[in-house]
Formats: sequence, C-alpha cells, structure tokens
Amino acid sequence: MHAGFTALRTHMPMNITARHPGVGHTPEVDADIARITGLWQELRHQHQADGPFLFGHFTIADAFYAPVVTRFLTYDVPLPPLAQAYADHILSLPAMQEWYDAAAAEVA
Repeated sequence: MHAGFTALRTHMPMNITARHPGVGHTPEVDADIARITGLWQELRHQHQADGPFLFGHFTIADAFYAPVVTRFLTYDVPLPPLAQAYADHILSLPAMQEWYDAAAAEVA
C-alpha cells in the first residue's frame, strides 16, 4: 500500500477525523478502488470460513489495508458486500477504535 495505489493516496488522502463524501474520484482513483475491492472480495470469498480477515486470521495484509479502510469511510466509497463486511470488521477492532479516539483528541 505504501508504494502502490498512487491515485487513491493522492486524491483521497488519509484523514480519519474528516468526512468528504464523493470527493476525490477520478478514473484512476476508481480503478484503484476497483482493484482493491476486487482483491478483498476474492480473498474474503476464499477465506471467509477461516475468520473475518483477508486470509481468515489477522495478517500484515490487514494492517497494510487499515489506512485504505479509513479512506473508504472518509470519502464514503460504496463497497461490494464482502468488502464492506471486511471494512466494517477492521473498523470495529479495538486498535482502530483507539486510533480514531486518539485522532479526535489531537489539537490542531
């Protein structure tokens, strides 16, 4: 993630305390979103019997995609069902809740 999906990172920068529904869409961003959600859907379909993460159990892939999940929430990106379930699960994790709480407590 840190070196890929350049259009998404450029046009939908990470800001977990903001909400910008519909902002940042370009054809390149939409292609990044389609690639990401396609990967998520495929992996969840293959591994959903093993647990709620991309490969069933938590892996580094889930940590790498956590910032993408936050972008999809910030920019209100509609997701296919399995991808939305995955994003919802990531957002429900205690570590993610702590991250959101800490960001909300920051003084600008």
